[in-house]
Amino acid sequence: MRQSLLALLGRQNVLNNLRTTGLALAILLIALIVYSQRSAFFTPENLLTLTRSMVALGMVAFAQMLVILLGEIDLSVGAIYTLAGTVMATLWLGGGALPFTIPLLPALAAGIGVAVLIGLVNGFLTVRAGLPSFIATLGMLNVADGLSLMVSNATTFTPAYNEPLPPAWELSFFHNLGGALMAWNMPVEILWLVAAFVAFWLLRHRTVFGFRLVAMGGNPDAAHVARLPVNKYKYVVFVLSGLMAGLAGILDFSYVGSIGPMQSSSLSFQVIAAVVIGGASLTGGRGTMLGTLLGVILLALLNNGLALLGVGSFVQLLFIGLVTIGAVWLDIVSQRLIRNAGQRAARLNADNAK
Repeated sequence: MRQSLLALLGRQNVLNNLRTTGLALAILLIALIVYSQRSAFFTPENLLTLTRSMVALGMVAFAQMLVILLGEIDLSVGAIYTLAGTVMATLWLGGGALPFTIPLLPALAAGIGVAVLIGLVNGFLTVRAGLPSFIATLGMLNVADGLSLMVSNATTFTPAYNEPLPPAWELSFFHNLGGALMAWNMPVEILWLVAAFVAFWLLRHRTVFGFRLVAMGGNPDAAHVARLPVNKYKYVVFVLSGLMAGLAGILDFSYVGSIGPMQSSSLSFQVIAAVVIGGASLTGGRGTMLGTLLGVILLALLNNGLALLGVGSFVQLLFIGLVTIGAVWLDIVSQRLIRNAGQRAARLNADNAK
Protein backbone atom coordinates (compact mmCIF):
# COMPACT_ATOMS: atom_id res chain seq x y z
CA MET A 1 0.00 0.00 0.00
CA ARG A 2 2.78 2.42 0.96
CA GLN A 3 4.73 1.62 -2.21
CA SER A 4 1.62 2.19 -4.33
CA LEU A 5 1.04 5.55 -2.68
CA LEU A 6 4.65 6.62 -3.20
CA ALA A 7 4.51 5.51 -6.82
CA LEU A 8 1.32 7.53 -7.32
CA LEU A 9 2.91 10.62 -5.74
CA GLY A 10 5.92 10.11 -7.97
CA ARG A 11 3.88 10.79 -11.09
CA GLN A 12 4.33 14.33 -12.40
CA ASN A 13 0.71 14.91 -13.39
CA VAL A 14 -0.52 13.82 -9.96
CA LEU A 15 1.87 16.21 -8.23
CA ASN A 16 0.85 19.04 -10.55
CA ASN A 17 -2.82 18.44 -9.75
CA LEU A 18 -2.10 18.30 -6.03
CA ARG A 19 -0.19 21.58 -6.15
CA THR A 20 -2.91 23.29 -8.17
CA THR A 21 -5.59 22.07 -5.78
CA GLY A 22 -3.49 23.09 -2.79
CA LEU A 23 -2.98 26.58 -4.20
CA ALA A 24 -6.70 27.01 -4.83
CA LEU A 25 -7.50 25.89 -1.29
CA ALA A 26 -4.81 28.19 0.15
CA ILE A 27 -6.30 31.15 -1.75
CA LEU A 28 -9.78 30.34 -0.44
CA LEU A 29 -8.51 29.89 3.12
CA ILE A 30 -6.55 33.16 3.13
CA ALA A 31 -9.55 35.03 1.71
CA LEU A 32 -11.83 33.65 4.45
CA ILE A 33 -9.31 34.49 7.17
CA VAL A 34 -8.96 38.08 5.96
CA TYR A 35 -12.73 38.41 5.60
CA SER A 36 -13.23 37.18 9.16
CA GLN A 37 -11.05 40.07 10.36
CA ARG A 38 -12.04 42.73 7.84
CA SER A 39 -15.53 42.50 6.34
CA ALA A 40 -14.50 45.12 3.76
CA PHE A 41 -12.50 42.44 1.96
CA PHE A 42 -15.43 41.18 -0.12
CA THR A 43 -16.77 44.63 -1.01
CA PRO A 44 -16.88 45.35 -4.77
CA GLU A 45 -14.40 48.20 -4.37
CA ASN A 46 -11.76 46.03 -2.70
CA LEU A 47 -12.28 43.11 -5.07
CA LEU A 48 -11.79 45.52 -7.96
CA THR A 49 -8.59 46.83 -6.38
CA LEU A 50 -7.40 43.26 -5.81
CA THR A 51 -8.11 42.23 -9.40
CA ARG A 52 -6.45 45.30 -10.90
CA SER A 53 -3.34 44.76 -8.79
CA MET A 54 -2.85 41.44 -10.60
CA VAL A 55 -2.65 42.96 -14.09
CA ALA A 56 1.02 43.91 -14.43
CA LEU A 57 2.19 41.05 -12.22
CA GLY A 58 0.18 38.51 -14.21
CA MET A 59 1.07 39.76 -17.69
CA VAL A 60 4.78 39.69 -16.90
CA ALA A 61 4.57 36.38 -15.00
CA PHE A 62 2.98 34.54 -17.94
CA ALA A 63 5.98 35.37 -20.13
CA GLN A 64 8.44 34.74 -17.30
CA MET A 65 7.01 31.25 -16.92
CA LEU A 66 8.13 30.41 -20.47
CA VAL A 67 11.64 31.67 -19.68
CA ILE A 68 11.79 29.54 -16.53
CA LEU A 69 10.28 26.58 -18.39
CA LEU A 70 13.35 26.69 -20.63
CA GLY A 71 15.64 26.63 -17.59
CA GLU A 72 16.53 30.35 -17.76
CA ILE A 73 15.49 33.40 -15.72
CA ASP A 74 14.83 37.08 -16.50
CA LEU A 75 15.57 39.49 -13.65
CA SER A 76 15.33 42.59 -15.83
CA VAL A 77 11.53 42.68 -16.28
CA GLY A 78 10.95 45.23 -13.51
CA ALA A 79 13.41 47.65 -15.07
CA ILE A 80 11.99 47.06 -18.57
CA TYR A 81 8.50 47.77 -17.17
CA THR A 82 9.69 51.22 -16.10
CA LEU A 83 11.96 51.92 -19.07
CA ALA A 84 9.25 51.34 -21.71
CA GLY A 85 6.86 53.79 -20.05
CA THR A 86 9.60 56.32 -19.37
CA VAL A 87 10.90 56.31 -22.96
CA MET A 88 7.35 56.60 -24.29
CA ALA A 89 6.55 59.50 -21.91
CA THR A 90 9.78 61.37 -22.66
CA LEU A 91 9.30 61.15 -26.41
CA TRP A 92 5.62 62.09 -26.21
CA LEU A 93 5.62 64.77 -23.50
CA GLY A 94 9.15 66.14 -23.54
CA GLY A 95 10.89 67.43 -20.44
CA GLY A 96 13.53 64.72 -20.28
CA ALA A 97 16.99 64.48 -21.79
CA LEU A 98 15.75 64.21 -25.38
CA PRO A 99 15.66 67.53 -27.30
CA PHE A 100 12.53 66.69 -29.31
CA THR A 101 9.03 65.22 -29.02
CA ILE A 102 6.98 62.97 -31.30
CA PRO A 103 3.25 62.13 -31.52
CA LEU A 104 1.67 59.52 -29.25
CA LEU A 105 1.52 56.52 -31.59
CA PRO A 106 5.22 56.60 -32.62
CA ALA A 107 6.10 57.15 -28.94
CA LEU A 108 4.11 54.06 -27.98
CA ALA A 109 5.90 52.07 -30.66
CA ALA A 110 9.26 53.34 -29.40
CA GLY A 111 8.48 52.31 -25.82
CA ILE A 112 7.49 48.79 -26.90
CA GLY A 113 10.48 48.66 -29.27
CA VAL A 114 12.91 49.44 -26.45
CA ALA A 115 11.38 46.64 -24.34
CA VAL A 116 11.75 44.17 -27.22
CA LEU A 117 15.34 45.33 -27.81
CA ILE A 118 16.27 44.67 -24.17
CA GLY A 119 14.77 41.20 -24.55
CA LEU A 120 16.91 40.63 -27.66
CA VAL A 121 20.02 41.76 -25.80
CA ASN A 122 19.18 39.37 -22.95
CA GLY A 123 18.88 36.56 -25.49
CA PHE A 124 22.16 37.53 -27.16
CA LEU A 125 24.07 37.66 -23.86
CA THR A 126 22.70 34.26 -22.87
CA VAL A 127 22.97 32.47 -26.23
CA ARG A 128 25.94 34.05 -27.99
CA ALA A 129 28.03 35.53 -25.20
CA GLY A 130 27.48 32.42 -23.06
CA LEU A 131 26.60 34.30 -19.87
CA PRO A 132 24.29 32.66 -17.34
CA SER A 133 20.88 34.28 -17.75
CA PHE A 134 20.91 35.22 -14.05
CA ILE A 135 24.02 37.38 -14.57
CA ALA A 136 23.01 38.71 -18.00
CA THR A 137 19.57 39.87 -16.93
CA LEU A 138 20.79 41.18 -13.57
CA GLY A 139 23.22 43.37 -15.49
CA MET A 140 20.49 44.49 -17.91
CA LEU A 141 18.29 45.36 -14.92
CA ASN A 142 20.85 47.96 -13.87
CA VAL A 143 21.39 49.12 -17.46
CA ALA A 144 17.65 49.64 -17.98
CA ASP A 145 17.27 51.46 -14.66
CA GLY A 146 20.20 53.70 -15.59
CA LEU A 147 18.67 54.43 -18.99
CA SER A 148 15.34 55.32 -17.36
CA LEU A 149 17.04 57.86 -15.11
CA MET A 150 19.19 59.24 -17.92
CA VAL A 151 16.43 59.58 -20.53
CA SER A 152 13.93 61.11 -18.13
CA ASN A 153 16.35 63.29 -16.14
CA ALA A 154 14.75 61.60 -13.09
CA THR A 155 11.48 63.35 -13.96
CA THR A 156 7.98 62.12 -13.16
CA PHE A 157 5.59 62.48 -16.11
CA THR A 158 1.87 63.27 -15.76
CA PRO A 159 0.20 63.74 -19.17
CA ALA A 160 -2.92 65.50 -17.82
CA TYR A 161 -0.77 68.26 -16.25
CA ASN A 162 2.01 68.43 -18.80
CA GLU A 163 3.18 71.78 -20.23
CA PRO A 164 2.28 72.02 -23.04
CA LEU A 165 -0.73 69.70 -23.00
CA PRO A 166 -0.78 67.01 -25.70
CA PRO A 167 -3.71 67.06 -28.18
CA ALA A 168 -7.02 66.09 -26.58
CA TRP A 169 -7.45 62.98 -28.73
CA GLU A 170 -4.01 61.71 -27.71
CA LEU A 171 -4.80 62.19 -24.02
CA SER A 172 -8.12 60.39 -24.46
CA PHE A 173 -6.66 57.56 -26.51
CA PHE A 174 -3.81 56.97 -24.08
CA HIS A 175 -6.08 57.03 -21.04
CA ASN A 176 -8.45 54.54 -22.66
CA LEU A 177 -5.62 52.04 -23.29
CA GLY A 178 -5.58 50.94 -19.68
CA GLY A 179 -7.80 53.33 -17.74
CA ALA A 180 -11.13 53.19 -19.54
CA LEU A 181 -13.88 51.89 -17.26
CA MET A 182 -16.26 49.15 -18.31
CA ALA A 183 -19.22 47.65 -16.45
CA TRP A 184 -19.05 47.85 -12.63
CA ASN A 185 -16.21 50.40 -12.93
CA MET A 186 -13.85 47.66 -14.06
CA PRO A 187 -10.81 49.08 -15.90
CA VAL A 188 -10.08 47.76 -19.36
CA GLU A 189 -6.66 46.69 -18.05
CA ILE A 190 -8.32 43.57 -16.68
CA LEU A 191 -9.30 42.57 -20.22
CA TRP A 192 -5.63 42.84 -21.18
CA LEU A 193 -4.83 40.39 -18.37
CA VAL A 194 -7.50 37.93 -19.54
CA ALA A 195 -6.31 38.20 -23.15
CA ALA A 196 -2.70 37.62 -22.08
CA PHE A 197 -3.65 34.54 -20.05
CA VAL A 198 -5.61 33.01 -22.94
CA ALA A 199 -2.83 33.72 -25.44
CA PHE A 200 -0.06 32.29 -23.25
CA TRP A 201 -2.18 29.32 -22.16
CA LEU A 202 -2.69 28.39 -25.79
CA LEU A 203 1.00 28.96 -26.56
CA ARG A 204 2.15 26.82 -23.62
CA HIS A 205 -0.42 24.00 -23.73
CA ARG A 206 -1.71 23.78 -27.29
CA THR A 207 1.25 24.43 -29.59
CA VAL A 208 4.39 22.58 -30.64
CA PHE A 209 6.33 25.58 -29.32
CA GLY A 210 5.08 24.99 -25.78
CA PHE A 211 5.70 21.23 -25.86
CA ARG A 212 9.22 21.81 -27.15
CA LEU A 213 9.92 24.26 -24.34
CA VAL A 214 9.09 21.52 -21.84
CA ALA A 215 11.36 19.05 -23.64
CA MET A 216 14.24 21.52 -23.92
CA GLY A 217 14.01 22.66 -20.31
CA GLY A 218 13.55 19.14 -18.95
CA ASN A 219 16.51 17.63 -20.81
CA PRO A 220 18.75 20.19 -22.59
CA ASP A 221 21.32 17.56 -23.66
CA ALA A 222 18.68 15.43 -25.36
CA ALA A 223 17.24 18.55 -27.01
CA HIS A 224 20.64 19.33 -28.56
CA VAL A 225 21.07 15.74 -29.70
CA ALA A 226 17.61 15.89 -31.29
CA ARG A 227 18.65 19.13 -33.05
CA LEU A 228 15.83 21.14 -31.55
CA PRO A 229 16.31 24.92 -32.06
CA VAL A 230 17.17 25.64 -28.44
CA ASN A 231 18.99 28.93 -29.11
CA LYS A 232 16.18 30.27 -31.29
CA TYR A 233 13.64 29.44 -28.59
CA LYS A 234 15.74 31.25 -25.99
CA TYR A 235 15.65 34.39 -28.10
CA VAL A 236 11.88 34.08 -28.48
CA VAL A 237 11.13 33.68 -24.76
CA PHE A 238 13.39 36.58 -23.78
CA VAL A 239 11.77 38.81 -26.41
CA LEU A 240 8.30 37.79 -25.18
CA SER A 241 9.40 38.54 -21.62
CA GLY A 242 10.63 42.02 -22.59
CA LEU A 243 7.53 42.69 -24.69
CA MET A 244 5.09 41.82 -21.90
CA ALA A 245 7.06 43.82 -19.31
CA GLY A 246 7.06 46.87 -21.58
CA LEU A 247 3.36 46.51 -22.41
CA ALA A 248 2.46 46.12 -18.72
CA GLY A 249 4.47 49.24 -17.86
CA ILE A 250 2.71 51.35 -20.49
CA LEU A 251 -0.74 50.04 -19.50
CA ASP A 252 -0.08 50.82 -15.83
CA PHE A 253 1.12 54.29 -16.87
CA SER A 254 -2.16 54.74 -18.72
CA TYR A 255 -4.22 53.64 -15.71
CA VAL A 256 -2.32 55.47 -12.97
CA GLY A 257 -1.78 58.63 -15.03
CA SER A 258 1.87 59.20 -14.15
CA ILE A 259 5.22 57.46 -14.31
CA GLY A 260 8.71 58.02 -12.99
CA PRO A 261 11.98 56.07 -12.98
CA MET A 262 12.69 53.37 -10.37
CA GLN A 263 8.97 52.69 -9.73
CA SER A 264 9.15 48.90 -10.03
CA SER A 265 12.20 47.73 -8.14
CA SER A 266 10.36 44.78 -6.56
CA LEU A 267 8.36 43.64 -9.60
CA SER A 268 11.05 41.28 -10.92
CA PHE A 269 11.18 39.31 -7.71
CA GLN A 270 7.41 39.22 -7.25
CA VAL A 271 7.07 37.84 -10.79
CA ILE A 272 9.58 35.07 -10.12
CA ALA A 273 7.88 34.32 -6.79
CA ALA A 274 4.49 34.01 -8.52
CA VAL A 275 5.85 31.61 -11.14
CA VAL A 276 7.64 29.43 -8.57
CA ILE A 277 4.65 29.42 -6.22
CA GLY A 278 2.57 28.34 -9.20
CA GLY A 279 4.60 25.14 -9.51
CA ALA A 280 7.26 25.96 -12.11
CA SER A 281 10.68 24.44 -11.52
CA LEU A 282 13.69 26.78 -11.60
CA THR A 283 15.66 23.97 -13.22
CA GLY A 284 13.30 24.04 -16.21
CA GLY A 285 10.93 21.61 -17.88
CA ARG A 286 7.94 22.10 -15.61
CA GLY A 287 5.25 24.74 -15.21
CA THR A 288 1.66 25.55 -16.18
CA MET A 289 -0.18 28.76 -16.96
CA LEU A 290 -3.00 27.90 -14.56
CA GLY A 291 -0.47 27.39 -11.77
CA THR A 292 1.17 30.72 -12.61
CA LEU A 293 -2.20 32.49 -12.54
CA LEU A 294 -2.93 30.98 -9.12
CA GLY A 295 0.51 32.11 -7.93
CA VAL A 296 -0.30 35.65 -9.10
CA ILE A 297 -3.65 35.55 -7.31
CA LEU A 298 -2.05 34.27 -4.10
CA LEU A 299 0.60 37.04 -4.07
CA ALA A 300 -1.97 39.74 -4.85
CA LEU A 301 -4.24 38.34 -2.15
CA LEU A 302 -1.45 38.36 0.42
CA ASN A 303 -0.54 41.97 -0.39
CA ASN A 304 -4.16 43.11 -0.33
CA GLY A 305 -5.14 41.15 2.76
CA LEU A 306 -2.13 42.21 4.79
CA ALA A 307 -2.72 45.84 3.81
CA LEU A 308 -6.35 45.58 4.98
CA LEU A 309 -5.14 44.11 8.26
CA GLY A 310 -2.83 47.09 8.72
CA VAL A 311 0.36 45.09 8.38
CA GLY A 312 3.39 47.11 7.25
CA SER A 313 5.01 46.60 3.86
CA PHE A 314 8.12 45.07 5.46
CA VAL A 315 5.99 42.27 6.94
CA GLN A 316 4.36 41.76 3.53
CA LEU A 317 7.82 41.21 2.05
CA LEU A 318 8.55 38.75 4.87
CA PHE A 319 5.42 36.72 4.07
CA ILE A 320 6.17 36.69 0.33
CA GLY A 321 9.74 35.57 1.01
CA LEU A 322 8.60 32.73 3.27
CA VAL A 323 5.96 31.58 0.78
CA THR A 324 8.55 31.58 -2.02
CA ILE A 325 11.02 29.55 0.05
CA GLY A 326 8.26 27.09 0.88
CA ALA A 327 7.35 26.75 -2.81
CA VAL A 328 10.96 26.02 -3.80
CA TRP A 329 11.27 23.47 -0.98
CA LEU A 330 8.06 21.79 -2.16
CA ASP A 331 9.51 21.63 -5.68
CA ILE A 332 12.67 19.93 -4.38
CA VAL A 333 10.61 17.39 -2.40
CA SER A 334 8.34 16.63 -5.36
CA GLN A 335 11.28 16.09 -7.69
CA ARG A 336 12.83 13.74 -5.15
CA LEU A 337 9.60 11.73 -5.08
CA ILE A 338 9.60 11.48 -8.86
CA ARG A 339 13.25 10.44 -8.97
CA ASN A 340 12.82 7.82 -6.24
CA ALA A 341 9.70 6.43 -7.92
CA GLY A 342 11.60 6.10 -11.20
CA GLN A 343 14.48 4.31 -9.51
CA ARG A 344 12.12 1.90 -7.76
CA ALA A 345 10.33 1.16 -11.04
CA ALA A 346 13.65 0.47 -12.75
CA ARG A 347 14.73 -1.93 -9.99
CA LEU A 348 11.38 -3.68 -10.09
CA ASN A 349 11.62 -4.15 -13.86
CA ALA A 350 15.16 -5.49 -13.50
CA ASP A 351 14.05 -7.99 -10.84
CA ASN A 352 11.13 -9.16 -12.99
CA ALA A 353 13.46 -9.62 -15.97
CA LYS A 354 15.55 -12.03 -13.93
